[in-house]
Amino acid sequence: MVTIASIVEGKGEVGAVPILLRRIAEKVSPNSVVNALRPIRVQRTKIQTDDQLERAVELAARRSGEQGRILILLDADDDCPKELAAELLARAQAARRDRIIRVVLAKREYEAWFLAAAHSISGRREIAATIAPPLQPESIAGAKEWLSRRMPKGRAYSPTNDQPALTAIFDMGAARSAPSFDKLWRDATALLAG
Repeated sequence: MVTIASIVEGKGEVGAVPILLRRIAEKVSPNSVVNALRPIRVQRTKIQTDDQLERAVELAARRSGEQGRILILLDADDDCPKELAAELLARAQAARRDRIIRVVLAKREYEAWFLAAAHSISGRREIAATIAPPLQPESIAGAKEWLSRRMPKGRAYSPTNDQPALTAIFDMGAARSAPSFDKLWRDATALLAG
């Protein structure tokens, strides 16, 4: 069994990331069992400005046991995902050199991955039945709002409720067209393999 502790920033990711890790494990290593622990939630501003990342990494290491692995998954928002991920990875590895750690920043936001796989969520969770992926889903600032505009009047996308539900059904193969999701796929595969 592989145990993965995650560090995330949003309430939606707390419910979604374990589902996502189990789905990836089913595809890349169907005979292995992944214990995707409940993510540790830390506000992004605190991760970048003080020692909260190091504290969260330490907590993740304790929760996941001696052989546990750690995934840090955040939204890049307006930052460069590659640059910020490298900075956060260096800090996380300095905090726990004995752990396998990966850092992934969704370009803009996690929900951009749903946009990349829009055909697979079409007609689900009250999303219009005829949506198509935007040409550059990761360039859209406001993927949550994009999803809300494709729901009935009075209904808005809810990260806490919709993100885990959509994570369970979106087409991960289509989402790999988004470079940041493809990086998540590769990094999750590395965590599963050790």
